[in-house]
Amino acid sequence: MKRGNVSNNVIRRLPRYLRKLDDLASKGEERISSDKLGRQMGLTPSQIRQDFSCFGEFGQQGYGYNVDFLRQEIGQILGTYRGYSAILVGAGNLGTALIQNFDFIIEGYSFLGAFDVDPAVIGTDVDGFPIYDVKDLDAFVREKKVDIAILTVPRGVAQELTDALVEAGVRAIWNFTNTELEVPEGGPLVESIHFSDSLLVLTYHLAQADDEKKDES
Repeated sequence: MKRGNVSNNVIRRLPRYLRKLDDLASKGEERISSDKLGRQMGLTPSQIRQDFSCFGEFGQQGYGYNVDFLRQEIGQILGTYRGYSAILVGAGNLGTALIQNFDFIIEGYSFLGAFDVDPAVIGTDVDGFPIYDVKDLDAFVREKKVDIAILTVPRGVAQELTDALVEAGVRAIWNFTNTELEVPEGGPLVESIHFSDSLLVLTYHLAQADDEKKDES
């Protein structure tokens, strides 16, 4: 496997490939062509081949791709076999839902627990994962050398907690606070999830379809 100067668009398609390959493997599929994979994913075969060529040659002409082998290779590219450690900060409704619905272990991450300020939840657990007092966050991150912090706190305290996580040495932040976080240059990587973005894209396409119908009438 090689790594070069890969565009962000290619990187963002890799999880889609992995999900599709997981689905194919669960159905007992052993191999798939770029044509068939493209039809199922709404991509052209040439786009798929170009994406994979950024990291190596994974297919064989006349055979296609071995599903299990390609799953493993993409998993390696995405770092899912490295056992990166993760914690969650903010064990409210969203944080709890993430813990309950995202299987960190199956996805290859070592989930260490959650942190909150609410005395009613501190000392309890979610699906077997402990909830700690946020006052212990700094010491925990430093001691465990946490790689990823998942931030699901109110917007008003998001930056304050980000600053604390930066100071403690966390390497990456998965941000669900619906606000842009400021981190120093050379600080942790930040991936921000804005749920409204997907909804706005959806309504854009709805509006476009409505406008086209109106023009036809």
